[in-house]
Amino acid sequence: MKELLYAAGLVCLFLAIGCSQSVRYSQDEIKDFPPKVQEQIKNSQVAVGMTKQQVRLSWGGPHSVIVLSPSEDGKERVEWVYKKMGFYKSHLIFTDDKLAEIISDEPGMLK
Repeated sequence: MKELLYAAGLVCLFLAIGCSQSVRYSQDEIKDFPPKVQEQIKNSQVAVGMTKQQVRLSWGGPHSVIVLSPSEDGKERVEWVYKKMGFYKSHLIFTDDKLAEIISDEPGMLK
């Protein structure tokens, strides 16, 4: 019985560790960003105008990347796709390294 409780405790510990959110940046990496952007990164938020680096620091790497056709004025466009909980998707459209559009079906996601 004692071994069973011990094993159950270990399983719970491993599950808790696996579900914890890791910090994707150091304070030194974000210190030169504007205070508002630093706060957004700390709160795992993204906003139009952020760079790819800032989004990666805030949300981590995307699940997939899609290269889009250039804009009418020839600027590079790319789409980063993030999936949450298996069914919510957020599509972040970058134009020349700046987040230009957020398309998401996640409840509460600011666009």
